[in-house]
Amino acid sequence: MKRWRAMAVPVLAVAALLGWLGPVKPPVASAVSAGASAPVVCASKTRPALAAAMARDIAAARRGRSSTVAVWVDAPGVGLTCSLNGSARFDSASVVKVTILGALLRKALDQRRYLTSAEATEAREMITRSDNDAASWLWGRVGRTSLQRFLNLAGMRQTVLGPSGYWGLTQITAHDEMLLLRVLFNPNAVLSNNSRAYALGLMAQVVSGQRWGVPAGAPTRVVVHVKNGWLPRATHGWRIHSIGGFSWPKNWYTIVVLTQDNPTMAYGIGTVEAIARAVHRDLNPTVTSVVPASRVSPSWGVPDERIPALPAIP
Repeated sequence: MKRWRAMAVPVLAVAALLGWLGPVKPPVASAVSAGASAPVVCASKTRPALAAAMARDIAAARRGRSSTVAVWVDAPGVGLTCSLNGSARFDSASVVKVTILGALLRKALDQRRYLTSAEATEAREMITRSDNDAASWLWGRVGRTSLQRFLNLAGMRQTVLGPSGYWGLTQITAHDEMLLLRVLFNPNAVLSNNSRAYALGLMAQVVSGQRWGVPAGAPTRVVVHVKNGWLPRATHGWRIHSIGGFSWPKNWYTIVVLTQDNPTMAYGIGTVEAIARAVHRDLNPTVTSVVPASRVSPSWGVPDERIPALPAIP
């Protein structure tokens, strides 16, 4: 097979399902509501006390905040999952860029080829710097058919692609973002091991100014893989989202926090990081060296992208 001009990491398909955790049966997706009384549901067959503590701590972290919040925690090493408003839909903002990358890698697998040098360059810019021009180019390059194919293969049935070129208006849920992270962290038949390593490598190289959110409170010894999104709209204020995974040689866990109804970007980041710190603390109770809370940056308050005025999406 003739090789395309390529990135360093090949993307040849795997033939079998290797250790796949399996999809979580999704509940019916719904529009976002304030959900002030929605319970945090945590479960672990082997660590029930940990599950109970994390449910309490996530609830405490969001208490008194105006932010509408959805959360999913996936910690297979202790057999624990936590969810809050997991099927509520949010405008994706730039977290959809991880989905675009996954679909690009899957399309290359289907075509039995490497990424082109242009695709690899744009993918790096899209993930590590959240470059919007790169995202728009790749959104068009991959195409809606291949984007939807990736969603189908990953079991992300609650996700609805944004209209036309408005990738930032893709509708996402915490449940589906958890499934996306499982595709990246666990061997599976959707992406090859090399493809997964490539995507996670880019998420580990996000520029320092965009590493706020779910990394807050993580042990400094783990590798942090993150992608954030920040977008204000006329209704529901700032959308502030952070998805990420935390890996070390023998294990990993992931955290998804989606928010809206934030009066400012800084306020939304504060909500996300309060929840993240509670999760990391419960999962790593003896660790003292952790990633500190983010300092307010001059760039906060500048939208990650500009979305035209469109009718509200239910």
